[in-house]
Amino acid sequence: MSSPTSAAIATRACSVLLAAGALFFAGCASTKLDAQWVDPQFKGRSLRGAKVLVVCEAADLAIKRICQDQVAAQVAAFDATPVKGPEGADTTSQPQPLAAPYLPAARDSGANAILSTAVAPDATVVTPGPSIGFGIGGFGGGGGAYQGGGVGVSVPVGAGQVSTGYAANSTLTDVTTGRLMWTAKATTPPSKDVNAQVVDLAKAVLGAARKDGFF
Repeated sequence: MSSPTSAAIATRACSVLLAAGALFFAGCASTKLDAQWVDPQFKGRSLRGAKVLVVCEAADLAIKRICQDQVAAQVAAFDATPVKGPEGADTTSQPQPLAAPYLPAARDSGANAILSTAVAPDATVVTPGPSIGFGIGGFGGGGGAYQGGGVGVSVPVGAGQVSTGYAANSTLTDVTTGRLMWTAKATTPPSKDVNAQVVDLAKAVLGAARKDGFF
């Protein structure tokens, strides 16, 4: 039986490395709620049937719009009436969940609360690309999966993959008093699918607000 060619071994080595990387990121982390706080005076106050002004802040306009749509969808799913807030000031590199600038719009719309969410990068992971080693007397795949005799050097095959994990900081503010009622932070593991991350973040923070009795 003929021996596998160098190209065939290289292909097998790359496949093994890429599959291992995919399994690593799929099994190591998930969206989680990192922290939450509620003002005891407002704990258990239900916003079901009430109007909630929904605003989002993000450095990227696309992420801001996705966030607003997803948070509004969650609010509606919890039997409250979402009212999308007006466009705020220009987005910044460090967005914060702001409520005070939206109080006049909330009062004009008859909203009982402002749900403000800021989405920003939280962690970045760079996964190096696979490498192939060439040398006199043998051929080797990066990581020691396929080794041959002799002395050689390893060179990367393709560029590394950069994935970013996002965080959402959310606040619920009482429109009548302007007081902060509740706040929470959620994070997602690094991924190249930003849309899916924003969906998961919206579900995580609204789920936390629901557990505290607001929805």
